[in-house]
Amino acid sequence: MRKVTEMRKMLNITRRIGEMARAGDPQCGITRVIAIDGRSGAGKSTFAKALAAELSAPVVSLECLYDGWNGLDRGIGLLVTRVLEPLAARKTAHVPRYDWARETWGEPWPLDPPPLLIVEGVGAGARRAAVYENVLVWLEVPASVRKRLALDRDGDTFAPYWDQWAAEEDAMLAREHTPDRANVVSGPLTP
Repeated sequence: MRKVTEMRKMLNITRRIGEMARAGDPQCGITRVIAIDGRSGAGKSTFAKALAAELSAPVVSLECLYDGWNGLDRGIGLLVTRVLEPLAARKTAHVPRYDWARETWGEPWPLDPPPLLIVEGVGAGARRAAVYENVLVWLEVPASVRKRLALDRDGDTFAPYWDQWAAEEDAMLAREHTPDRANVVSGPLTP
């Protein structure tokens, strides 16, 4: 019964967010952008996948735009310059793809301007990106839960960098105040 309740909650929220995005004019050329932000382990990727399935929209993950464990701000910059600015100009974006295992950049993937786009990751709602976004969703999850989920997901790969990455998140959030600007603030969303 709990699983059914969670599924209904997720479905209701995804529908609401889709309606919010479609209610306004596109802010990024012909594209309406939904940003899903939150700290590491908050469930952004999982929620973005569910939202994408519900709305039939592509997803750009900031994890592909960070160039390592101190790449948060550079990833936000790439989101703006390589994805959102070209789409706003109604041009094909060439979405960067960082290969974490090889610590190098792979071939970017082309993204023609879609009617709806989901951008997910830490920093997705940064002010530089927010000017192109129709809806900003902030996922709020307690730190102890986030850390457990992130380390369960990424294990030894993330564990040595958890504190370093958390400090980058702290600095960015102190500057950006993303949760205060969000259209939707939600607790854990699980499929």
